[in-house]
Formats: sequence, C-alpha cells, structure tokens
Amino acid sequence: MPVLHRDASGFLLDGEPFRILSGGLHYFRVHPAQWADRLSKARLMGLNTIETYVPWNLHQPRPDTFRMDGALDLPRFLDLAAAEGLHVLLRPGPYICAEWEGGGLPSWLLNEPDIRLRSRDPRFLAAVDDYLAQLFTPLRSRLAGQGGPVLAVQVENEYGAYGDDTAYLAHLAETLRRCGVDVPLFTCDQPADMERGALPGTLATVNFGSRSAEHLADVRGRQPDAPLMTTEFWIGWFDRWGGHHVVRPADQAARELDELLASGASVNLYMFHGGTNFGFTSGANDKHTYRPTVTSYDYDAPLDEAGDPTEKYTAFRDVIAKHTGVPAAPVPPHGPKLALEGVELPESADLLSCAPGFGAATPAERPLTMEELGQDFGFVQYETVLPDAGPALLEVERVRDRAQVFLDGQPVGVLERENHEHTLAFTVPRAGCVLTLLVENQGRVNYGPGIHDRKGLPGKVLLDGAELLGWSSRALPLDSLEGVPFTPTTVTPVGPTLHRGTFELSDTADTFLHLPGWTKGNAWINGFALGRYWSRGPQRSLYVPAPVLRTGRNEIVVLELHAAHRARTVSLRAAPDLGPTEE
Repeated sequence: MPVLHRDASGFLLDGEPFRILSGGLHYFRVHPAQWADRLSKARLMGLNTIETYVPWNLHQPRPDTFRMDGALDLPRFLDLAAAEGLHVLLRPGPYICAEWEGGGLPSWLLNEPDIRLRSRDPRFLAAVDDYLAQLFTPLRSRLAGQGGPVLAVQVENEYGAYGDDTAYLAHLAETLRRCGVDVPLFTCDQPADMERGALPGTLATVNFGSRSAEHLADVRGRQPDAPLMTTEFWIGWFDRWGGHHVVRPADQAARELDELLASGASVNLYMFHGGTNFGFTSGANDKHTYRPTVTSYDYDAPLDEAGDPTEKYTAFRDVIAKHTGVPAAPVPPHGPKLALEGVELPESADLLSCAPGFGAATPAERPLTMEELGQDFGFVQYETVLPDAGPALLEVERVRDRAQVFLDGQPVGVLERENHEHTLAFTVPRAGCVLTLLVENQGRVNYGPGIHDRKGLPGKVLLDGAELLGWSSRALPLDSLEGVPFTPTTVTPVGPTLHRGTFELSDTADTFLHLPGWTKGNAWINGFALGRYWSRGPQRSLYVPAPVLRTGRNEIVVLELHAAHRARTVSLRAAPDLGPTEE
C-alpha cells in the first residue's frame, strides 16, 4: 500500500523520496466518457498525480439526496486514475471556489436567512459533517492506506482569504478523520493568507503563479521541517463575460515551472485540463461589481477545452523531462473534429407561455427567492397585476442577477446587477396589466463574503415608491425540456423563446457550436446542457463533447432570451472562438 510521509527533505512514498507532479483535472467539468483520455494525457506529459475538487452542490443537491453516479461517479474517476498509474490529491471542500457556482456550496444552505457559511455555525457544521460522511463512505477504499490512489486530502480551500477561525478548520479535520480519512491532510492559501489559513500539525501549502523562489522561501521560513508544495501553480486564468480571453505565454509559464521544480518543490498545475462549466454551473466574482464567469473553463491549460495538447503541453513536458523524465511515447495527436454549417431551427416555443409546464407557481405577498423555491439554477418567473394605467417607475432593490421585464408579455427593459441597474420607467397600457420579471441566476458568487448570494428578487419591488405585493413565483430550472410544446415558427419570435431543430450525422466527433447573430441564452444537444452563450463575449462558441452526439438524428435546442438569428440557424465548427486575447 503506497503511504505518503513527509519530512524537511520532501515527501516519502513507501520510504522512497517522492516529488508530487500533479495537474488539476475536475471530473465534473469533463464528460465521463472522456475521463480516461484526459488521465492518459496527464501521464504522458510526465505527471504522476491528478488533483480534483469535489462539488458538494452537485453531489448533494438537496439535504436528503446524495448522488455519486454518471457524471458524478467519483469512485469510477479515482479507479481510472489508479488504472493509469496516477495518484490523486482530493480537495472535497466543503468550499472549493473553482470559479464554480457558489464555490461548490449547495444553494439550500441559503434558505436559512441568517446562516454563516464557512464558520462554526451549528447548522453549517451539521450539513458539512453529513456531506463528508456520505462522500467518504464509498471513497475510503480509494485512500492510499487501503491501497487506493488518494495520497492526501485538503482541508477547506484558501480559508485564510476568508477567515481566521482555526477551530473551524480543526473541526473539519476531525470530521475527516472520523470519516476514515487516514492519509495526510493539507491546507492551501495564497502567500499573504497562509498564517490565517494554516492548521497546526497540518501541512500548509501555497498558491501562486510567479516569483516561485520568493514564495517558496517564505513557506520554508514558516515550515522549516515540512516539504515545499504549491497546490495551485497558476499557469493560465479564467474568463468573465464582457472581458478578454486571458492567456499566459507558454514559454513564460514554462520558465516559472522550471524555476519551481529546480527548488525541489512538489507542484500541482492549476489547471492541467480546465474543461467546461456545462449547464448553469459557472460561478461569479463580486468585488464591488458582479462579474459572471463564462461557460468555457479552457484556462489556457496544457490540454485545451477539447482535450487536445497545446503549445504549453509540449513546453511543460520538456521542463518535466529535464527534472524527472517523461514517458517515451510521443505527444498525443489532436482528436478529430466535426463541422456542419447552417443547422436550421424551424420550431419554437414561447418560454413565458409554456412556463406552467415546468411547474406550478407559488403565491406569496413578496417575490420568493430561488432558495425559498428549492431551486439551484436557471430562472424564476415573477408575476403580479398592476392596478392602474399610465406612466410608472419600477424600482427593484436587489436584482440577482438579470431581470427581463414584461408588460402583458411584451418586453419593456432589462435590469442588471452587473451594471447596478435597479430602476426602469415605462407606461402601463391598462389597469390589470400583468407585470412579469424573468430573473436569471448568472452564477452564485464563488469567492469572498459574497458567497451568501441568494438569487431571484431577494428585496422589495416598488412601483412609484410603493411596495408591490401579491406575487406568484415560478421556478424555471430548465433541467429537462421534455414536454415543451414546440410548433413550426411562422413569425420571428420576440422575447424568450426555445428554438428546436435537428441534424443528421454519419459519424461523431468533438465540435463547437457557434451562434452568430444570436444574443443571449443557453443551448442543449440531445438533452445535454452545453451552457450559456452571450454575444458580448469574449466566448463565442460552446464545446460539444463527442459522446453527446450520436449517428443519425440529433436534436438541438437553443433558448434565446432576446433576438434570435434572423434565419434561425446555428453552425457546428471544428475550432472554438474564445474571443480576443489578453495576456
């Protein structure tokens, strides 16, 4: 059984010196049929370990529901890593950040109005203890002490950037031990936060992307008798809507990696393969301005979003070969790609009209938040009746995160959290007019105190200064589109509309969905949620994994929230468009 130990000289595996050469690969951002391919390419680059977070919010979507199947079959992922000869660094949270929705914390926690996340709040700790117990029941046999691939387990994640309650970290460590975790534990923090995020007796590791010698010297001063480990060596970055596609030159990143490895430190590349924020899973940052993250998590990583080796893959492989050696096999080739222009979407369904088919509305005096509706992702449809006609000023205290406003089904404006827009003037056409707000959750905040991020309309709604009461709130998670009443499109739709079409394939391969002329919304192929698109960019295509496609007839559905392409066509192309770059 491979057992990891540590001393001042470094790590020891079964008594022999061992350097962790790891890369980030999040199973939940990769189609499960592609896990083995990505793991093999990690080994061929020279890595001996894989790191993955664990998204609590997907594994436990409700307090009484725990999932570990299909795309969430973590035991299978760990077994595939072991079969490839790779060890694993496991980072179960409970908080993971990861530019992931809510930092991985389940939305149902926020149904407690005064809950304190990432703290010793008894309600939070009870939920965490239950989560970890259910998570590690099937994972204990995958721990290194039981002959499995998991060498070490992380406690929390960059906690020093959030708080300094050592007793909270100690509770998590005790819970992990109680759950049977008998491998070494570790924490990780950025250099300035290490003292606040450290747990006595537990290995403290550091996260950075440059100035390796300086940061590692600081860590050595703090822990003179412990190995040097960089848990997140940032070799790229993530993108936000309205920004640029961030890249880091391969030669620059390779020089930094060379410097780090020359120090003798262990490392985890963040990321080796970024993958995709499929569906509604991308998070957001809020440092005084809300900034939602794009669908792609390409991260300018050694493997691109489609799993193809990049220039950075070759550059890193050369650096690793210099220090430890790499397998003799050549760099893996790029996989085949599929292209098909002008796929027509001739059928449609008005989203607001067919909303009742997604579930009943809940009446209440005030709008109910997503969390009060028991909803994780998607949209909420709010409606109330306006008593009088004439000019009016709508004021929404808090928009979480983007509200399209309608009068009797006709669009009159948009309110956006990101742009601090909370008021809208319009003319009410008649007494008894129905006011509708379709509110999109664009991603719960994943970093900092903003993680207490309730969605929908969590404040008052005023009309001409008076609070509007008597609302219906309808959850529209759009987790299934079965039963949507599509009909042939005869006139160009106005407002949120689901468009459907089909295309035939004689073979399958990875491809990228391009939507030129479309504005904003979501896309599905064969019921698989690809993610969000938005003409503001930078991302202008959506990755379509080959396993999503099938030979013969395929179905595509596009939810367009505003204005569809006039011809209502989309294209499948062999290359992505992640937007203009910014280094």
